[in-house]
Amino acid sequence: MIRNQWYVVLESDEVRRGKLLGVTRLGEKLVFWRKQDGQVVCMGDLCPHLGASLCQGKLQSDRLACPFHGFEFDSTGECKYLPAYGQNGMIPKALRTRIYPTYESQGMIWIFWGERKDVLEPPRFFEHSIPADCSYGRFRQHWNVHYSRVIENQLDVAHLPFVHYNTIGRGGRTVVDGPLVKQEGNLMHLWVFNRSDDGSPARKAEELVQPTRAPFLEFRFPNSWHNWISNDIHITIAFVPVDEENTLMYGRYYQRLVKLPLLRELSNLAGVISSRYIANQDRRIVNNQLPKKSSLRKMGEKIMQSDRGILAYRTHRQALKEAARQEE
Repeated sequence: MIRNQWYVVLESDEVRRGKLLGVTRLGEKLVFWRKQDGQVVCMGDLCPHLGASLCQGKLQSDRLACPFHGFEFDSTGECKYLPAYGQNGMIPKALRTRIYPTYESQGMIWIFWGERKDVLEPPRFFEHSIPADCSYGRFRQHWNVHYSRVIENQLDVAHLPFVHYNTIGRGGRTVVDGPLVKQEGNLMHLWVFNRSDDGSPARKAEELVQPTRAPFLEFRFPNSWHNWISNDIHITIAFVPVDEENTLMYGRYYQRLVKLPLLRELSNLAGVISSRYIANQDRRIVNNQLPKKSSLRKMGEKIMQSDRGILAYRTHRQALKEAARQEE
């Protein structure tokens, strides 16, 4: 995982008032809860005293009480009450838990996974690409592979006629012109130009005319993806890292073609069912890719011209890791 980045990790309705939620994200056991003002708190799940799991504890106003000895930690991670020392006892300053900054928007929760900073730019989703009058249906999937492999699958434009031969890859468009990839900071744009094999060789990206339509695919580092099917239909996925070999996909099917309440919900449900079916076609293949985690170097893979999206992802991911002073 790339440090010093905002990651989508949960949907808002998973963290309820008065309840503790223990999950594994980014290879760490974490506990989430809401303060009385609604703000989401993310804390490392292990008590610094004797390693008890804090998600088994309980909330005391805006504090989390450890289930083992009743130590109470506030939303900054500081221990505010140590029962064995009494109400006025001196609490060691080192008795702190790890806290991750959180951000909530668009019905999703991000955490900043990295070094604490005084000022953090808030993360962005695709709210400027998706019309505000769209409704959406949601789906989730568990994949037994590192999140980098799942992301690359969604940037791979050459597999469509083979893996999705009876769905989005119908028509046998096996030749890949380009694809055209543009990078703007942490946002990647990708245009797809697949066609049937008429005997002419695939054109390189430099030979393509800059399209006037919006990009077919967008990816915002570190883990958010957007499929711009049309102005009226969009699909987004947050690829949530659980650990080195497990990923959760939080998907949404957006549409604004159908607006009557009952028909709208049926349309959203149909979009979700279709999206899940297509994702299952991918999962069968990607879960068995080796190695389970991708990287820019030491992979031994032979990258093709049609893999420009994958190469761009690996290159920028490596740059972000180097900026965070991480090893491969």
